[in-house]
Amino acid sequence: MIGVGRTKLYELIAAGEVEMVKLGKSTRITTASLHDLIRRQREAG
Repeated sequence: MIGVGRTKLYELIAAGEVEMVKLGKSTRITTASLHDLIRRQREAG
């Protein structure tokens, strides 16, 4: 787990901070998108 709640994750998706992929009825977040989010947060301090 990444320590982000469902509501915050939806906010990040809506803001374009993370990329989601629909697979049938399932919604998934790409690993690359999460790595990019973590990298940007570290760079921002």
